[in-house]
Amino acid sequence: MEEQKILTRQEQKAENTWNMQDLYANEELFSEDGEKLEKMMEEFASYKGTLAEGAEQMRKVLKLYEDMNLVFERMYVYANQKYHEDTANARYQQMSGEMQIIMTRLGQTQAWLEPEILNLPEKVLNAYFTQTDGKNGLEPYRRFVQQITRRKEHVLDAGTEALLSRVNELGQAPSNIYSMFNNADIQFPDVEDSEGKKYPLTQGTFIPYLQSSDRILRKNAFQALYSVYGQFRNTLASLYYANAKQADFFAKERHYKNAMEESLDGSCIPVSVYQNLIEAVHEALPLMYRYAEIRKKFLGLSELHMYDVYVPMVKSPERKYTFEEAKAIVKRGLAPLGEDYLGLLQEGFDNRWIDVYENKGKRTGAYSWGAYGTHPYVLLNFHGSLNDVFTLAHEMGHALHSWYSDHTQPYLYAGYRIFVAEVASTCNEALLIHDLMERTEDETEKRYLINYFLDQFKGTMFRQTMFAEFEMLTHSVVEQGGMLTAEQIDEIYLNLNKKYFGPDMVCDPEIAHEWARIPHFYTPFYVYQYATGFAAAIAISSKILNGEPGVVENYKKFLSGGSSMDPIDLLKLCGVDMSSPEPVKEAFAVFEEYLERMERRSK
Repeated sequence: MEEQKILTRQEQKAENTWNMQDLYANEELFSEDGEKLEKMMEEFASYKGTLAEGAEQMRKVLKLYEDMNLVFERMYVYANQKYHEDTANARYQQMSGEMQIIMTRLGQTQAWLEPEILNLPEKVLNAYFTQTDGKNGLEPYRRFVQQITRRKEHVLDAGTEALLSRVNELGQAPSNIYSMFNNADIQFPDVEDSEGKKYPLTQGTFIPYLQSSDRILRKNAFQALYSVYGQFRNTLASLYYANAKQADFFAKERHYKNAMEESLDGSCIPVSVYQNLIEAVHEALPLMYRYAEIRKKFLGLSELHMYDVYVPMVKSPERKYTFEEAKAIVKRGLAPLGEDYLGLLQEGFDNRWIDVYENKGKRTGAYSWGAYGTHPYVLLNFHGSLNDVFTLAHEMGHALHSWYSDHTQPYLYAGYRIFVAEVASTCNEALLIHDLMERTEDETEKRYLINYFLDQFKGTMFRQTMFAEFEMLTHSVVEQGGMLTAEQIDEIYLNLNKKYFGPDMVCDPEIAHEWARIPHFYTPFYVYQYATGFAAAIAISSKILNGEPGVVENYKKFLSGGSSMDPIDLLKLCGVDMSSPEPVKEAFAVFEEYLERMERRSK
């Protein structure tokens, strides 16, 4: 087959690229905003120490804070998206780098605001809100201020806060050292396939090798990568322990019980949500064991090893889709969301919200991003596979979530929390896969779709929850004053793999070192949100497909909520209560249904 030429950015057709002129018509306007931002930061710094002067002064400060951050957001998004179009472009490399510097300066400029709000007596602050005139006064900032004052018991005196701020730089050392080691220093040997051909092993090639149909290549890549991590296990265990120790230190200094409680409190998530997730997944582990048994049977293996987890059970259909076909398929699959949703989807398709194809130097992968006050943008690297069709549905889910929030909420409340960030995108994928399953008569495609869903579910609900449990177990050792060694961490991780994968999986000893290659562990108690968001999305999509009265309208209220409510309360609008284990159980019911479909096809 003839190798397809990769175009330069200049060779791309304009209709296949996003229209950045919708954000800035020209770079002169971008530069003008840069000058405006400089003046805003100077003015904002001059207001330090003035909040006690009265309600009107506080309104002026908060309005400037809002306007200043909006200007920065527009500039930051523009500079980075232009850089992502062609990362080799020196002009946009510089522009992106300059915005990183400005972001640091902006943070320093506004660092005084929270402590000064917290220093105002509660009676004075309450009086401020009654002294100003409704929407033209402080009322639009009530939730913003409440989100600061609710953490008051965890904010210390000015001297201690200043000390913790300085110490925080030291606290970031384990994460920074790990990042440098994992991204720059660690090296892996070449690996051979079944024919003796050698391939370079890197962080980027590892998963593609594990997805290969060549089992020898999978095994060699697996053993080679984890043997290298194993060589550094004592150093990496020391880093992991140091990071858990610093998280415990900061949590307890701020009067939290532990690092988990502090991490979850940022989004007002009760610790019980974390615990309920793990308990519900434990109850559903027999479904994971059935999945492993099915995988073993479909791959025709006498033993299922850890290096057999990523290879597809079913070959991808060879059919390629044009982008026009992909858009039509996605629009058809999302029809249950109603005409207004489909109209917005079409608006994005027609008005160059999407940067479609790969070009030389373009950032890899896919994402949705944008700035308040204009439409969202989507970056793709579309090659026409069915997976690319799902990616389009996924990223447009993010995009329309942002559109609904931006068009309903003021700037300060438009951005949504990580806890709910994957709900809309995953819901879109669930609706699409259901539509494709219902329509296709091709048995190969049906098997592929079932395989796709099962693997997505396994990789999110089971794997991310296993990660979450690993964090809970290891951090609890530190919380209680214990020490973490490489042997302890390896043992905890290996036992969790055995527990989660069950009797049909050979838990190769190398998997004990997998914790050492997971960078998310250096942002403690973060990964559980992938599982909770996935569960919520499956529960919502099931309600939509079952035609539950009012669910589509309530789902759009959720999409429109931004951060105007706590994440748990936003999801309750859709009838999904993540403070209970029920949504997770509902998601597992769907997983079991797809397992049964796959089991019927294995006979």
